[in-house]
Amino acid sequence: MPVMAGKRALMEMLKAEGVEYIFGLPGSSEAPILDALEDYPDFKYILALHEGTVIGMADAYARGTGRASFVSLHIEAGLANGLGLMQDAKTSGTPMVVTSANYDVRKLAEGKVDLAKMAEPFTKWSVELAHPEQIPSVMRRAFHEANTYPRGPVYVGLTANALDGKADMKLVASSPIQGPGPARPEAVDEIVSALAGASRALMVVGDRVADANAVGEAISVAELLGVPVYAARGGEVNFPTDHPQFMSRFPARMGRYRNMLRGADVVLVVGADAFRDLFFQSDIVLPASTTLIHIDPRISEVGKSEPTDIGVVADVKLAMGQLAEALENAMTPDQRSAASARGRSVTEASRAAADEREAAVRARWDGSPMSPVRMFAELAACLPDDVVIANDSYSSAEDLMNAIPFRAPGDLHSTRAASTGWGMGGAIGLKCAYPDRPVVAVVGDGTAISTVQALWTAKNENIPVVYVICNNAMFRLLKQNMDTYKRDILHEDEPGSRYLHMDLDTPLDFAGLAKVIGLHGERITDPGAIAPAMERALASGEPSVLDIVIDGSL
Repeated sequence: MPVMAGKRALMEMLKAEGVEYIFGLPGSSEAPILDALEDYPDFKYILALHEGTVIGMADAYARGTGRASFVSLHIEAGLANGLGLMQDAKTSGTPMVVTSANYDVRKLAEGKVDLAKMAEPFTKWSVELAHPEQIPSVMRRAFHEANTYPRGPVYVGLTANALDGKADMKLVASSPIQGPGPARPEAVDEIVSALAGASRALMVVGDRVADANAVGEAISVAELLGVPVYAARGGEVNFPTDHPQFMSRFPARMGRYRNMLRGADVVLVVGADAFRDLFFQSDIVLPASTTLIHIDPRISEVGKSEPTDIGVVADVKLAMGQLAEALENAMTPDQRSAASARGRSVTEASRAAADEREAAVRARWDGSPMSPVRMFAELAACLPDDVVIANDSYSSAEDLMNAIPFRAPGDLHSTRAASTGWGMGGAIGLKCAYPDRPVVAVVGDGTAISTVQALWTAKNENIPVVYVICNNAMFRLLKQNMDTYKRDILHEDEPGSRYLHMDLDTPLDFAGLAKVIGLHGERITDPGAIAPAMERALASGEPSVLDIVIDGSL
């Protein structure tokens, strides 16, 4: 066993785990780590100026690569700044190992903060080390915990004693662990019986479909049954958005979707949190007459909030493959005929909805400021086919999804929870994960300003991301939610609001900010200028900002 300092053992464990990038913002307590990095030039340290950028980069990189990212923050101050997006990572299951260094354990009387306790609510596992010989085993477990279902962030605090002390080290990396297995055959039979006999079934897919690489299996099941497919709130491509049976995203709080759910006799939820909502409107969404089937690798999600008739904890890809095969073998000729007829009706309804959206786009085509639908129509016409979109445009996300077809996991990664600021750093992380594909970030102005320091990181590291800022000079999502609150919670007959503190009265000039940092920036008010500006930005091979002024009316 080699004798070495803890800081070197940390570097060797990162090498053993296959870490390529360190996303970080250091302080003086991280001096041992920075000192060790001098001897490990193969690590690519991506420096940020705010911890929100750091966590955004790490989150997106992990989602793009499918493996845990590594983060280095600074003591309690830096850790606190990163906790908001760490909560998002925990909620959505992003694997990452987050570290920060702490003072010598002998400084307890001076007020040494318990960093592990501070991070505990935001992580799967949280621990702080005091001895150098703890580093190999704890880092091994940290990567194991982060990468194992239910995946999520892990926190490791590193005291000066652990980093600078020396010990015999056993440097062994974590091993891949098989996740949930196939569904029980009797459960598959029960699902087949419910679905094959349904007349108004529908499917809701979530991010754990993409995580399991199970989009193909989801398509097979949907086509066999002829059912409409909706995407649950999330951030990945879980079903091709241009598939004739794909209807739309599924914001459960909207009345029309609740009514649609109530009309279904069977609802199949796959790899998604069932009917999560911001507001409390009912503790049970579905009527007792509707059969709810939930297939998910997370045991904590199945039956969590909605009464579930058939709950299956299994690997999504394996279970959906079993289901497709069983449906193929079990459906009678009459059931197949009914499914084909349903499929044709769903396709017609999907086409009609697309035509309705297109008419709405044309009706607002020449508006000034330009409408979000016009902006996305112009972007759709000029983006390269292999583009990766980092979507952090809360209130315009539906327009983005309607304008641009997303066919496979990796084409789109979106903010997945409630904290703001993911997209600015997230785009950088995605470019690290997809070095051979162009990355375009679509970010609302309200969330962009939260981590605008990411522009400096893009410039400093010369990471060629194109930022498209949806600049409507307001927190439009807050206005939408205020309308929902007044209409659905207060039940006001004529809901109206002054939308207090939801407008950004002092203009945010992101093109100007970009130029201050040394980036190319353009402020765009003419829709016809979008395509040539995007062409210039992509051709430059450098990070760029397109600050597009859009209409924010509700």
